[in-house]
Amino acid sequence: MSATAVIGLQWGDEAKGKIVDLLTDQHEIVVRYLGGNNAGHTVKFDGKTFKLSMLPAGVLRPGVVSVIATGVVINPTALLKEIAGVKEQGIEIGDDLLISDRAHVVFPYHMAEEAIYEKQRGDKAIGTTMRGIGLCYREKANRSHAIRMGDIIRPDVLREKIPEIVDFKNIILSALDPEHKPFDAAEIIDQYVSLGEHFKPHITDTTAFLHRQIKAGKRLMFEGAQGSLLDIDHGTFPFVTSSNSSGAGIHSGSGVPERHISQMIGVVKAYTTRVGGGPCPTELLDETGQHIRDEGNEYGTVTGRPRRCGWLDAVATRYGSQVSGVDCIAVMLLDVLSKLPEVKICEAYEINGKRTEDFPSQIDDLAAAKPIYRTVPGWECDITAAKSWDDLPENAQSYVKMVSELVGVPVKIVSIGPDREQTIFLD
Repeated sequence: MSATAVIGLQWGDEAKGKIVDLLTDQHEIVVRYLGGNNAGHTVKFDGKTFKLSMLPAGVLRPGVVSVIATGVVINPTALLKEIAGVKEQGIEIGDDLLISDRAHVVFPYHMAEEAIYEKQRGDKAIGTTMRGIGLCYREKANRSHAIRMGDIIRPDVLREKIPEIVDFKNIILSALDPEHKPFDAAEIIDQYVSLGEHFKPHITDTTAFLHRQIKAGKRLMFEGAQGSLLDIDHGTFPFVTSSNSSGAGIHSGSGVPERHISQMIGVVKAYTTRVGGGPCPTELLDETGQHIRDEGNEYGTVTGRPRRCGWLDAVATRYGSQVSGVDCIAVMLLDVLSKLPEVKICEAYEINGKRTEDFPSQIDDLAAAKPIYRTVPGWECDITAAKSWDDLPENAQSYVKMVSELVGVPVKIVSIGPDREQTIFLD
């Protein structure tokens, strides 16, 4: 077994991209296995900042094969734009990018329908990114109107399927929104046939490819997107994404059994953030919350939306760790807390007058949860230049140890800044 997985343990945005980038040198293949252009990584590489969405972080490394696997839903237009963006920064995308022919395709009508649904929900909106991801996954489960990447390189298939789908979508969308401008099937066919020609050299059976590489002893890394608490089955439903964003999604999203993975690394911020709707028990709607947001630059990579910020929720993070089955954790953005006189970690909840250390399965119970905190002294000094564990102040070390204790998993990596060098590896 020579595969590694990097999984977010919170509600996404845990800085997984940095860990993937740091470990890419030790692997020959990087696999993105879920989600779409609703999730993003910010990676600093070679003095430049890259905002990656569908592209695996492996594209920044010459000789590393990057795989967009079966579980991803792909907006080909957005992917083309993303490729052009990294090309402008000096990164060429060649034969080392492989795209699953089984991956499903996002179309404009998916985005239009999602926008209507979110608007109709009003103050009960889920808070989606409006990129049609959930609607594409719905078509995948429903089967009848789904288009896969293998289809867009077969023009005859598109010409057969698209007119029926577009007619149906126009009926639905016009009923939902009388001002809807109908989609033109011929225009969509022409657009996606052209996109298919562009991506044809990259589209292949990635499941078969990955199993050949495993048999050949190649080293694989599975790059998670979003976070375990957004998992469609195991997250804070309905305020979740539309795929298995925990470690449970690796097999279904890539076709590779988890038995081939020798190391599962969970990534957690030193505090908690959340985007969109849904309960967040430790959210701080005060100056401290705004301080964390400003110090951590907590604005979405994809959407630019300000993130909700609060103290580290160890109850939620421990649950994310259990669901994903991680062996160790990386604590990210520890430096963001450096100016605070004291810091807190939620060790348990009080729900309806009872203490619990279990993460609730029902959203109403989570909404009623009151955090029970441990409060410890802050370190109130700059730690971004630390080169080793011993360079960290005692209070910062104590905080990291407390994270490990409450989450129940050893800490192996501590990040104290965005650059690769600002990383401490623990034995």
